Amino acid sequence: MTELLEVSDLRTEFITDAGVIRAVDGISLSIRQGETLGIVGESGCGKSITSLSIMQLLPKKIGRVASGEVRFQGKDMLKLSGREIRRIRGNRMAMIFQEPMTSLNPVFKIGKQISEAARYHLKLGKKEAWARSVDMLRKVGIPRPDKIAEQYPHQLSGGMRQRVMIAMAMVCSPQLLIADEPTTALDVTIQAQILDLMRDLQRTENMAIMMITHDLGVVAEMCDRVMVMYAGQVVEETDVKTLFADPKHPYTRGLLASLPQLAGDQERLQSIPGQVPNPAHMPSGCRFAPRCPVKEARCETIQPELLETAPSHSCRCLLQQEGII
Repeated sequence: MTELLEVSDLRTEFITDAGVIRAVDGISLSIRQGETLGIVGESGCGKSITSLSIMQLLPKKIGRVASGEVRFQGKDMLKLSGREIRRIRGNRMAMIFQEPMTSLNPVFKIGKQISEAARYHLKLGKKEAWARSVDMLRKVGIPRPDKIAEQYPHQLSGGMRQRVMIAMAMVCSPQLLIADEPTTALDVTIQAQILDLMRDLQRTENMAIMMITHDLGVVAEMCDRVMVMYAGQVVEETDVKTLFADPKHPYTRGLLASLPQLAGDQERLQSIPGQVPNPAHMPSGCRFAPRCPVKEARCETIQPELLETAPSHSCRCLLQQEGII
């Protein structure tokens, strides 16, 4: 099966008062049609910046992709003109953002906001685009879609707004959907409904999904493969079952150990000590070394590479690569 999206050695930088900061440092990934790739890590690790780099939505004056390739259906997105990118973005490649209220325009009706993409990309007339918007609202499980299309974002609940965002992303039947923390602001029941909805749409459309999250429960439920990010780099990559059964990197092990267990299995929640390093002052060696419980002195001076330590299982850890841990 050919790759739908291929990202090679992506590096994204921001110009700040503290100097040039590299928020994404050498990310490589691939997604096939119908597959779900999870990107997981703490806040500030570069997950969202990776997605914004792929979608070419970085703030122009302060953010830039310094190097690398982003190939979507064989075309390098970084070499396309603004007009060519706009034909792909929202059409063949779409994104669901973390907070619907910052993405939906408060002064336009729901139906108008969804139909805008259909009119631009599919060249539909006003009535046809509105009808398609109402149909899409129906597909994402919104009751009385014709009435909801006439309402404004503030008139809907959080779960309904998130469904609207999915409808907006799906209205042009994209081949790739990038979902950036799509369930973060929702309660557990609504979270489950949204994830079920995304799975159903993926099956019917044979769509690929890039799921960006810090929730390992979402990863276990939704993803085929998973990348663990830390401080702008991928530290581990494998299929989701292997990650939970046999995590290699100390950071991944720490994340899994911090998950709540059934009563009686452990007395208190475990945590990873310390904080994510300041991107303006990254450690000279392994970026996780200051927080790592099994580090050696050399870990603080030698930068490890992301290498395969088992079949289809890559890890960025010197000790793991040498079989010490």
